[in-house]
Amino acid sequence: MRVLVTNDDGIDSVFLHELVRALLAAGQAVFVAAPRVEQSWTGASKSRHRAVHSARSERDLGCPAWSVDGTPSDSVNIAIDHLLPAPPEVVVSGINVGLNAGLPFILGSGTVAGACEGALHGLPGIAYSQSLDPAVYDELKERGGSPDAALLALIRTAAGHAARLLPALAAATPPRSFIVHNINFPSPCGPAAEVRRTVPARSLLPGLFSPPAADGTHRLVFKLGADTSPASPLTDRAALDAGFISHSVLDFSKLGSM
Repeated sequence: MRVLVTNDDGIDSVFLHELVRALLAAGQAVFVAAPRVEQSWTGASKSRHRAVHSARSERDLGCPAWSVDGTPSDSVNIAIDHLLPAPPEVVVSGINVGLNAGLPFILGSGTVAGACEGALHGLPGIAYSQSLDPAVYDELKERGGSPDAALLALIRTAAGHAARLLPALAAATPPRSFIVHNINFPSPCGPAAEVRRTVPARSLLPGLFSPPAADGTHRLVFKLGADTSPASPLTDRAALDAGFISHSVLDFSKLGSM
């Protein structure tokens, strides 16, 4: 398949690089169009009020790649219309650094939005995210995005799952179905980790910003928020807590249906 890969952590993210390597090893025809710098929590935003620059940028990915000075949605939209030699057959976004489980995270995620941009073009959209312990996340940021051996092994395991799951997910998604598959990998995630169908957790959006500093600024402070989901069906957050790979189907064709 012709696979367009994007993310919201930026084109230099090791999570994206390991996903691309796994897809190439599985025989897919991969193209990358990803933000030049991190665009986390940008949702489906597009750069309305400025020009967006794209440039060919191999980055040792082993496939055609472009760096886009914009959001994940910018990257996918520009790539489909202007960069790829032929339209992709599926849009894959990720692997995100951290989970995208629960309604507040899904709706705010640039990673999920990249997959949604594919779905809005009539293509299967697949978002992959790797849950991380906050301490591991903080250490990764302190190391400038360079993982230690344990985290690299985790990423490679998740990338292997992602490459294995892709063909069936794409085949199960009819054209113009407006479906996004939101996949979250637990931590730890072994080669034998099982997939469970889930629904997004009904998490309440917490206050995410610090009190005002002396200059009146507020900074984002990560919080999961309270999970108000009923006991069933199984939610994405509950599946991750139990060590399962979570697979939620986001069917946007059903919005507004009763």
